[in-house]
This record gives sequence, structure tokens and C-alpha cells, in this order.
Amino acid sequence: MKPVIAIVGRPNVGKSTLFNRLTKSRDALVADFAGLTRDRHYGNGRMGDREFICIDTGGFEPVAKTGILAEMAKQTKQAVVEADIVIFLVDARLGMAPQDRVIADFLRKTGRPVILAVNKAEGMTHAVVAADFYELGLGEPISISSAHGDGVRAMIDEALDSLNLPEEDEDEAQEKAMRIAVVGRPNVGKSTLINTLIGEERVIAFDMPGTTRDAIEVPFTRGGKPYVLIDTAGLRRKGKVFEAIEKFSVVKTLQAIADANVVVLMLDAQQDISEQDAHIAGFIVDAGRALVIAVNKWDGLDDYAKERARLEIARKLRFLDFANVHPISAKKAFGLKELFKDIDSAYAAAMAKLPTPKLTRILGEAVEFQQPKRSGMSRPKMRYAHQGGSNPPIVVIHGNSLDAVTDSYKRYLEGRFRDAFKLRGTPLRLEFRTSHNPYADPDKSQKKRRR
Repeated sequence: MKPVIAIVGRPNVGKSTLFNRLTKSRDALVADFAGLTRDRHYGNGRMGDREFICIDTGGFEPVAKTGILAEMAKQTKQAVVEADIVIFLVDARLGMAPQDRVIADFLRKTGRPVILAVNKAEGMTHAVVAADFYELGLGEPISISSAHGDGVRAMIDEALDSLNLPEEDEDEAQEKAMRIAVVGRPNVGKSTLINTLIGEERVIAFDMPGTTRDAIEVPFTRGGKPYVLIDTAGLRRKGKVFEAIEKFSVVKTLQAIADANVVVLMLDAQQDISEQDAHIAGFIVDAGRALVIAVNKWDGLDDYAKERARLEIARKLRFLDFANVHPISAKKAFGLKELFKDIDSAYAAAMAKLPTPKLTRILGEAVEFQQPKRSGMSRPKMRYAHQGGSNPPIVVIHGNSLDAVTDSYKRYLEGRFRDAFKLRGTPLRLEFRTSHNPYADPDKSQKKRRR
């Protein structure tokens, strides 16, 4: 399971800048004034080959009792509860503030492991930067620069190493049962689906949103094959989440998606597709997980409503066109046989082996049928392709001037590979690697002329 890192600190110390660097995104707003971030913000982080879930928080005022500062403090306290380790960010330029002492006292009482990071330390001597902050009693301060990346890799390595996370053996991972996470908004019928599949009341199903609080794993066998079903709490819009215990469910759901082989996204046929449904789908695609869409409570619709639901799914979730959509009734067991058939095929597609000769041949046929657009005086030239990974499948394409390949042409190539290898139900990643041009190095060109 991915470890969870929470970034906390007083306002304007660079928490969102660090979050964006760790998640390689611009999801968190950054500006040179305090109080911009208010809610918790989740993202998938990666440093080298190490993955984790990162939580950005607003400026922390632990003693605030009322108003927006108190609400922001609640958000930060909950992020600390969810985290495996906390990065406490302080400001090297402004030095230690009384507020830093209050935050340090709070973190000590939680019992969570803490990394003390002194931000904005670029161009400064470590001994000078760290001197003030030893007083906080949180161990050796680490000097970093969120904006420039200085020291960030070493900080994350130290944070993850301190957790002593067990490394999973690849052979053992292959022998494990297929893990299927069932995700969606509250009250769409996730627990009912799992109970119907296994034939018993294994998880609580009740007609009230938010019944499930944690990710529940249920091993079972179907057709002689082992599976693990993961029932998750419903993900709500932030503004609709109030109870602390319910907020805790968000990170568990994200971890369940990351740890699953296949994700079943459940929608409610009797409700419109919401922005939250699209957000959950985005988490699944970002994690690269195989996906099947189950539209529950289908039996309660008339023909007009069914057609309207199909059109709305196609319009609002068009970025999921690689996934199959199944109308089901979890309560009446309608459509579950077809749903599970697609789960198996989505998993097979995610783990498919793509031979280099066939990939290269498909690439050549695609280019011959439709060449990429010119960029200036040259046209991107694609030489060969090979598989760079699975779950999701990654196709690495080598050639010249590949930086100029347009997004529309990438989608065209993706479609050709999908059709050729029958990759329904899984995201497909394309990576382009341009060959080095020896004539681009003037020193090498000079040597060649002398010869």
C-alpha cells in the first residue's frame, strides 16, 4: 500500500510549491501571499521509482477556535491523522516563529513520525539555516528548496526509509489473487454489489450515504479463480464532507485504487453524472488501473431514461472510452456475469505482453496510412516500438523529432495499438524517445570534419 505523506506548516512557507514538485503537477495553487490553500489536497507523488500519496494542507493555526482559520486547522489535523509521516515545513528566510513552536508541540503529541524541512534555503549555508530550528526538538533539520528542488530527493528518501516499508517480491505479487476495487459516490450500491457477488452479507449495506468508512477486503473464488474484492467508502465533494471519520475514508479509497489490479467504477443510473464521478474516474486513469464501468439501479428506469443515461455517460465521461460500460442491478444480480467477464478481460489487457516485432509492424502500418504533421522543415520519423511496462501497458516509440508529434496523432497511434492487441478496459501509455543527433554537438561535428 502506498505510504501517505502530509505537508504541514504555518502559512506561506511553500507547502503547495513542495506538493506540486512531489506530484509533478500544478494542482495546488501557488501565490506569494498567505492563506491561499484552505482544504486538504491529495495527489500521487513519485520520487525516482518510489511512489506515495501526498497531502497538501492550508496554513496551520493550531490554537484557532473559530472562523476560517479553525476550519483550516481541522483540515490539517485530519491530514496528520491520515498520514504515515509528516513533513513539517518552516521558512529559512524568516527564521523560527512562535507559531512553529506551537505546531511542533502539536505534532509531538500525535506520535506521528516527523521530518523537519527548512524551506527556501537555496544559496544559504546549512549550519546557519538549521541553527534556530534545533530548538523545536524534532531531530536534524533538512535544508531544501521547494521552488528549485534542492534537497527534496534526499528528504523524501529519508522520510520513506524511516517507515521501514516491506518490499514486495515480484514473484509473490504475480501469484496473488486479482484485486478488484469497487469505487464511486456514496450510496450507489458498492456494498450491495459485493454482497451479491459473494452470496452473503459480508459488508454493511444500508440506504444511507457514508455507511462504509474504510476499505474492506473480501477474498472469494469465482470459477475456480481467486479474487479479492475491495469495498471502499464513497468519495464526496469536499464541501459535503464534515465528519472527521468520513474524511479519513478519502485517502483509503485512493490507496485502494492504487493497490487494485482492476477498478469497478459504479454509477447510479437514477442520478445525473456528477463532477465528482469525473474526479473519481480521473484518479483511476492517473493511477493507470484497468477499468470497468458499472451503471447500477438500471432496472428502475424506463426506456427513455436508459437512453438518456447512455448519452450522458458518453458525453461526460468520454475520456473513459477505453472502458466497457455495463448496466447492472446489484440487488437483483442483473448483468453481473457480463460485468465479471469484462473484469477478467480488462485485467488480461492490462497485463498483456506486446511483442516488439508486432509493435514495430503496427507502428509502420499506422505511419504509412497516415503520417504525422510536419514541424518546420522536418517531419517526425518513427523507427521502432517496444513494450516499456504493463499494468498499464506502456509502448515506447523511438525515432527522430518525436517532440513534435501532436496530441491528435498520439491518440491515433493509441487507437491503432488498441485495435491490434485488443486492449479494451485498460489505459495505454505512449512514450516517445528521440534519438541523439551527433551533429547537434558542435565539438563532435568539428572532430568529424578534421578526420
